[in-house]
Amino acid sequence: MNEGLKAAGSMNRRTFLQTTGAATVLASSVFPRSAVAAPKRGGVIRVAKGHGQTTDTLDPGTWENGFMIALAYGFNGYLTGVAADGSVEPQLAESWEADSEAKIWRFKLRPGVTFHSGKSITPEDVVASIDFHRGEASTSAAKPLLGSIEDISIDGHTIVFALSAGSADFPFTFTDYHLAILPAGNGSIDWRSQDGAGPYKLTDFDPGVSATLTRFDNDWDSERGFFDGVELLAIVDLNARTTALISGDVHVIDKLDLKTVGLMGRRPELTIHSVAGNQHYTFAMSTNKDPYTDKNVRLALKHAINRQELVDKILFGYGAVGNDHPIGQGQQFFNSELEQRTYDPDKARFHLKESGLDGLSVSLSAADAAFPGAVDAAVLYQQSAGAAGITLDINRVPNDGYWSDVWMKDPFSAVYWGGRPVEDAMFTTAYASGAAWNDTFWDNAKFNDLLVAARAELNTDKRRTMYYEMQSVLNEDGGAIVPMFANYVFATAKDVVVSEAMASNWDMDGERWMERWSFV
Repeated sequence: MNEGLKAAGSMNRRTFLQTTGAATVLASSVFPRSAVAAPKRGGVIRVAKGHGQTTDTLDPGTWENGFMIALAYGFNGYLTGVAADGSVEPQLAESWEADSEAKIWRFKLRPGVTFHSGKSITPEDVVASIDFHRGEASTSAAKPLLGSIEDISIDGHTIVFALSAGSADFPFTFTDYHLAILPAGNGSIDWRSQDGAGPYKLTDFDPGVSATLTRFDNDWDSERGFFDGVELLAIVDLNARTTALISGDVHVIDKLDLKTVGLMGRRPELTIHSVAGNQHYTFAMSTNKDPYTDKNVRLALKHAINRQELVDKILFGYGAVGNDHPIGQGQQFFNSELEQRTYDPDKARFHLKESGLDGLSVSLSAADAAFPGAVDAAVLYQQSAGAAGITLDINRVPNDGYWSDVWMKDPFSAVYWGGRPVEDAMFTTAYASGAAWNDTFWDNAKFNDLLVAARAELNTDKRRTMYYEMQSVLNEDGGAIVPMFANYVFATAKDVVVSEAMASNWDMDGERWMERWSFV
């Protein structure tokens, strides 16, 4: 076996200090906070998320917002997880190893682990859970991540994955929140049973409204799950969410109003946290619909946006400018050599002329459900584009149902992406040809070939060259305008103890706050 691709067999971690591997996470608090206390069990935490909609279900293939991600990680078990430092850590799989080509991967299942119902977790449950997202009939958003799997077999308590090509990052695949391990039943999985294997049991779920959970006392990991219970609320309205925190009705809120975050930070009962990661906000153009089929039209729209203005006025400095690709500055293969695109009305006009146009008029759909300040960002974009001869008609749409009725339906819309811990996962999920969440419907043969080749390449320098080129291709040809990377900014009550080092692959400690945080 290739020892360089072999994981340690034990957890070897503390809940509030994750320091394994090379740090790839930037995390900080905006305002000073007290020293992290030792975790203490007890209490019910109430958390209001600026996500969630009435169309949400417990079908893991459909999860796509922060409410459901937090809920998924709270009550479900996963083969692997993302540690606070960005490395991959054992979960239901206690260890894994690969052959020298990273084509055959063996994951050893942790013994003695049960679902909340008391049913033992078996290799057959794992196979059924992964197969649920595979196959021609699958509509799961995780389907592209599993496309290289040719066969899954069982060897005792070990699940063996045979891939069509090598995949150096394959263990990260199973950290995706869709890939929960659920009980097998009737040739598939029984997701309606609500029978998970996470630190909390799901006791009530009201889509778009709330979820209630209680601690699972027989959890396999005694170093997580410190609350007696969790009340998770979907409060998309920013003012209502903020009021709930200030009034003490909830202990935590995400997606703060960055215009007033400084004032909130002065309140002695609150702590403001800002974590830099891979979250980015985009304006997605459907490249299969006119006028976005024209590369020059796409380039004109990319040059017509004032990125720094959005960082200053929408993020209020809590972020950085983007360069029309989804890879963050803290990631291993971020292309630091790619020239940063800037606001240039003259270049925008040039590309319009190259497409045979003297001007352009398009509609941009936006709601703050897409990201905080999305409507304001669209208005600023409208103003900057006007100087380039581009008329943007802002289509203000409702928050509820945005992800089911607007995203990937309207040809030009505002979008947020939480990013992914490794480049392959981000590219595969959102930019590979035919991917369910390829929200620009982009299909570039060169990019697709590089994606497959980079995934299988074990030489770091060669992989870097490929990922650099992929970012360059996206920057020039892609249908996503990526003007800014946004820090995760959230607030907690003073009696909430957070992790000393917080994960940045998703909001609020990688959305694993349920298992990692506690009360004082």
